Amino acid sequence: MNFYIMTLFPDMVMNGLGTSITGRAIEKGAIGVEAVNIRDYAINRHGQVDDAPYGGGAGQVMLAAPIIDCYEALCARIGRRPRVLYMTPQGRVFNQTVARELASEEDLVFLCGHYEGVDERTLEILNTENLSIGDYVLTGGELPAMVMIDCISRLVPGVLHNDASAEIESFHDNLLEYPQYSRPEEYRGMKVPEVLLSGHHKNIETWRRLESVRRTFDRRPDLLAGANLSKKESEYLAELRAEAAGEFSAEDF
Repeated sequence: MNFYIMTLFPDMVMNGLGTSITGRAIEKGAIGVEAVNIRDYAINRHGQVDDAPYGGGAGQVMLAAPIIDCYEALCARIGRRPRVLYMTPQGRVFNQTVARELASEEDLVFLCGHYEGVDERTLEILNTENLSIGDYVLTGGELPAMVMIDCISRLVPGVLHNDASAEIESFHDNLLEYPQYSRPEEYRGMKVPEVLLSGHHKNIETWRRLESVRRTFDRRPDLLAGANLSKKESEYLAELRAEAAGEFSAEDF
């Protein structure tokens, strides 16, 4: 899978993605990551890629021509017109479901805006899809693009050392990941749950699933509406809800 990031700050993107898991995936060819400098397609020798907005107002707007030229040159080079994702808080909120959808693509282009955004005609011509990582404003689209690429790349075969890891961590089946423990067995009076020391794989798996249900109920109950639960897990969730309702009633009176 190939990721192309159209940006004014290519070093920022490549320095970030060139480390850890994504860096190793790039080195072994599991994914391709290329930062394409929009400034290379500036409208004049001064490297201009932005101008004042029509109608007045603060800040600058990124010009359409450098971005469009950048994308079209990329398409001519790779022989395809990949899907373009524009990083903006006005977009659909990125989550694991969106990541799985995007991981099926062969190529993705991320457009990173700056200043007061980009000329609207850019988005219309490129037929961009707007994506957001949350309801807040950042300096530019590079950080959101890096977040999404990190997430999506984990779903690409060959990126993780153990491909099963992508299927058992947070948000699998719409549940948060269960608690994890390592050595020593006891630390500052806190012991590792006995079941994890038992070697009984079925009991460990059951414990982990129920802990995922409990943790999701405690921390992200909104996810439970879409959770894929067994009968036993559904009964456990009902017990948690009844217990919480009892505690609330006791405090309320």
